Amino acid sequence: MEFENDKMVKKAIRGNKKAFEQLIKQHYERIYRTAYLYVHNEEDALDVVQETTYQAYKSIHSLKQPDYFMTWLTRIIIRCAGHILKRRNNIVPLTDEVLSNLTVTYHSGHDEAIDLLNAIGQLKGNYRSAIILFYYYDYSIKTISEIMEIPEGTVKTYLSRGKAELKKSYKDEEGKCNG
Repeated sequence: MEFENDKMVKKAIRGNKKAFEQLIKQHYERIYRTAYLYVHNEEDALDVVQETTYQAYKSIHSLKQPDYFMTWLTRIIIRCAGHILKRRNNIVPLTDEVLSNLTVTYHSGHDEAIDLLNAIGQLKGNYRSAIILFYYYDYSIKTISEIMEIPEGTVKTYLSRGKAELKKSYKDEEGKCNG
């Protein structure tokens, strides 16, 4: 399977459109999930997938080592998600009146997952990336350091601080519920 994937990546690097399309189809779910973890919104996640596919297609010829295809693609996903988040921050928020009229429906069993996703979404960008890549995709510290282009020690620091912030946000939520 790994050999077939490398063969397909090599074909895509040489300009084979069908091989590139096959690679994107093969990894679509992973691309979408990563995008969704960053933007927390289906429409924005689809925009990230589309932009990632376009950026990857434009620059696949620059990929030097086929073994690093997923690392390279993940880096593009993170960059595109960052652009979407930056653009979203430029949007004027809804007024309190409109927000108070919205109803939120919670489904039991999903509350904790939603709370965790929201808490991860509140982390600083570097901490969020390290947490997502480590805990959702089981990437090694070394791979994360390559994706984020930072030293391995910094990845460990980001993971440690990200976990500390998550723990703190959960304690704050517990304090609100109990007190």
